[in-house]
Amino acid sequence: MVFVCPGRDCDLCPRLVAFREANRLKFPSYFNAPVPPFGSIDAEILVVGLAPGLNGANQTARPFTNDYAGDVLYPILKKYGLAKGNYQKRKDDGFELMNVRVTNSVRCVPPENKPTGEEVKTCGRFLVDEIANMPNLKVILTLGSIAHGAVLSVLGYKKSAFPFKHGAVHDLPRHHLKMLNSYHTSRYNINTGVLTYDMFEEIVRRLKELAGC
Repeated sequence: MVFVCPGRDCDLCPRLVAFREANRLKFPSYFNAPVPPFGSIDAEILVVGLAPGLNGANQTARPFTNDYAGDVLYPILKKYGLAKGNYQKRKDDGFELMNVRVTNSVRCVPPENKPTGEEVKTCGRFLVDEIANMPNLKVILTLGSIAHGAVLSVLGYKKSAFPFKHGAVHDLPRHHLKMLNSYHTSRYNINTGVLTYDMFEEIVRRLKELAGC
């Protein structure tokens, strides 16, 4: 199987295409295209987020980069030995992931950071190919309920059998994988206390235990 990544002018989701075209006019220096994953396809850990942020990954062409969610995610991954270098909020900062790959459920930036259910379903073809082409994958960390649902859907599991709960670990037996749930590292969740830095550090510690690294 060949890993499939959407092309720069992917036309599968009309609403996202229209938003992309408008942003290319408004922000001509931005990447404004489906954002490719970050990290090695040989990694044992896959982190799945929601979608690129307008002024984050949509600008920088790297998931969670120049975005508040990345300001939380990447330094904590580094603290626990899952990244190296200095995260400086740009694609060419030399920051590297170690045994981790980061991707999104939806590869194009959606209006108001809210993809529709149909957009998540349509983009699922890229997520399922990505998972299938990770030969060493052991654990998937889903950031938020939408990513959780997207992973279950593309792998053919019933969502009702695997309820989303922060800190929950789910066995995905047909794929010999484990899935770990976390609240998304968004500014809103941090500011409201839904997720704290300590809570997310515990998630990353658990992630390493599950991956055996």
